[in-house]
Amino acid sequence: MKKKLLESLLNDTDMWVSRTGLLHSIRDLNISQRFVHIVTDCGETFDIRNSRSSRSARSLRLRKFKKPCKHCRISDMKINEFLQKTSRESKTKHVRVTEILTSVNMSTPVQVERPVVSVPSIPRVQPEKSPLIQAQKNTEKKDQGKNINISKKPSASNTKTKEVGFTQSQKDRIVSLLGPDEMISFSKEKRSFQELEVTLINKRKDDLRKVYEDSRENLLGKLERQITEFFVERGFMEIKSPILIPFEYMERMGVGEDTKLSQQIFRVDESMCLRPMLAPGLYNYLYKFDNVLPDPIRIFEIGPCYRKESDGKSHLEEFTMLNFCQMGSKCTRENLILLIQDFLDFLNIEHEIVSDNCMVYGETIDVLHKDMELSSAVVGPIPQDIDWGINKPWMGAGFGLERLLKVMHSFKTIKRAARCENYYNGISTNL
Repeated sequence: MKKKLLESLLNDTDMWVSRTGLLHSIRDLNISQRFVHIVTDCGETFDIRNSRSSRSARSLRLRKFKKPCKHCRISDMKINEFLQKTSRESKTKHVRVTEILTSVNMSTPVQVERPVVSVPSIPRVQPEKSPLIQAQKNTEKKDQGKNINISKKPSASNTKTKEVGFTQSQKDRIVSLLGPDEMISFSKEKRSFQELEVTLINKRKDDLRKVYEDSRENLLGKLERQITEFFVERGFMEIKSPILIPFEYMERMGVGEDTKLSQQIFRVDESMCLRPMLAPGLYNYLYKFDNVLPDPIRIFEIGPCYRKESDGKSHLEEFTMLNFCQMGSKCTRENLILLIQDFLDFLNIEHEIVSDNCMVYGETIDVLHKDMELSSAVVGPIPQDIDWGINKPWMGAGFGLERLLKVMHSFKTIKRAARCENYYNGISTNL
């Protein structure tokens, strides 16, 4: 049977169960394309997504609540109607069935009474309340004495409920609300999901208020400014290249139509794409600045890149890159490693440097933090240089800023550091 939308459940019951478990009666109900706006009799307002599987819809479908709102002044009769797990539509069907059975059996009063009583009440009969089972229980009590208060079946079901604990969706919700320095053991947690959720929501609200009162700085923007200061002080010039680039640039980088990396590129049309890396812009600037700026030429760029990445804790489809490059004299592996170490020491990030190989640049110097790659660095020349008009030695490296933030602030997933509306500075905003 298909679950009803939230708006249908609200129309059926005229009641609303808040996140804290309070049962409210509804004064006004407005439905938009995606949301339901609720005004309760006590004056509270709620904007809820019109979903079939949300917490709100589930509470109304199961008729679950902790206590009625005292300000709504809901009558006992209305609460009893709500507790009956029967919608208005199903009640109407029962009434029609009763009327039909009554009219058909008018000539036989004995037969009329049975269907009228039994048909509407079948959905509401609980097995343990049936006359036969109740008689069996009374017999067992007489035989076994008054000391038996709990049967075996309820205790088994209670044990099973405790073992289930939190559902996977509840676990995901709780994990998303945890702070960077917070951990939780679901097997040892004694609070209910509702209690734990409310506690974490209040903590995150306090965190956001503290950010607003103290710094008001976005961590990603702040890191960009710190990196800019670091490289400018060391003689590098900041550049800003286009985000929308010709796909021909990618072919110059060795990423043709037949390569695996080309499948990760966001194409705008046949000839243009969103840049998946900053290297084309750096190449163009090195070519234009050659024979103009003094030796060695030092440039860097910080900006967004786009790549169809696989989903994971360290991957994003929209991410922010730092690329720095030096062309001319002193472009050696030793100098490049010293600059990388100086940069990561500036950010107070532990790291190790290993040798590796990649499709675009060939032999690379990779920078790792535990099992996560922070950077891939190269010492040129490489074969692609000739397609960009570059004929001098160079060295450079690229860093993902979101990965740097993930390490610096111990974020559980990289999405907490990303350009994302669900988190601000790693703090959940879905409150």
